[in-house]
Amino acid sequence: MPSEALYWSLLLPISFGALFFGSYLIEPRRLINGLLFNLFAIAFLFDLAIWILSSKNLLLIAVMGTLFIIIILLLFALFALHLLWLIWNAIVVWRKESHSMGNMLTLFIALGLVVLELGATYFRRFIPDFVYLPLSFMIIASMVYILISLYNFLTILTIYNLRIPHYNQDYLIVLGAGLLNGDQVSPLLAARINAASKFYRKQVKKGRPAPKIIYSGGQGGDETVSEGFAMQQYAIKSGIPASSTMVEGESKTTFENMQFSARLINARQKTPYRATFFTNNYHLFRAGLFARMAGIHANGIGAATSFYFLPNAVIREYVAIAVMKKRQHMIVFGGILLITLAMFFVQIV
Repeated sequence: MPSEALYWSLLLPISFGALFFGSYLIEPRRLINGLLFNLFAIAFLFDLAIWILSSKNLLLIAVMGTLFIIIILLLFALFALHLLWLIWNAIVVWRKESHSMGNMLTLFIALGLVVLELGATYFRRFIPDFVYLPLSFMIIASMVYILISLYNFLTILTIYNLRIPHYNQDYLIVLGAGLLNGDQVSPLLAARINAASKFYRKQVKKGRPAPKIIYSGGQGGDETVSEGFAMQQYAIKSGIPASSTMVEGESKTTFENMQFSARLINARQKTPYRATFFTNNYHLFRAGLFARMAGIHANGIGAATSFYFLPNAVIREYVAIAVMKKRQHMIVFGGILLITLAMFFVQIV
């Protein structure tokens, strides 16, 4: 490829990169940012491959070609072993966590894939072509769309978790979660509190004013105190001054966490303020969406979560956000259904 054409080939990754960075800087709490980043990454890698091949450097081509093959083989192995991985994860979660429906998502997905694969293998001979082909298209197209939207979600979730915090906050909002035995902070909730406490101490150590920490969470039906109160007591015992804490003890959902915390802040301060919220890493992006809906100009910091717990938790988050954005998904699935019906009628006419 002529050198001039090589430079022109940079236009696509630069364009997608500029769109992503511009959109992310304006508002990082957008799902489209994941899509824009992936378009940038694909365009960049494609352009990089063109430049490497055009260099005619045999050593560079061999090294990068080998790396590419290794990545493809790893992806193929992951795809080939997906059922074993899903079932293994379900067993681990079953042993270590409560046996709730939400914690069994990887098992349900594995069972669903088994049913689909068995159906494709053993029931094919009983289904006429004019039904099988449109049905196959609908299932495959739907799965491809789900995988793409899931990958975009994972991308923006990862990027959002990599944000660098600014230690100049006025308020830190810690989002609640269920209590153990009615009044005890769970390890998952403790991770959120500890992340906020670490941030608080680091900001004070930098010589900046101590922020107010709002512990947000109401009292559930099986709890003897509000989550906010239990979190506050846990933080005070760990060394956070009581004067730096506030309790929001009415909220039942993440949206109410944000809404009621904003109400506390606005009642206390009429001037603009800076705020950061704290939750677990898998929940961070959806919490950011709720913060935006509640009118809080705040981004978050995600506390670490046990690796075995992440698959189910991330899938739950994806499903919850898919429900929030159900209109756009219904449009896509509606389009797939229309194409499926068109394929069916074309074959029977």
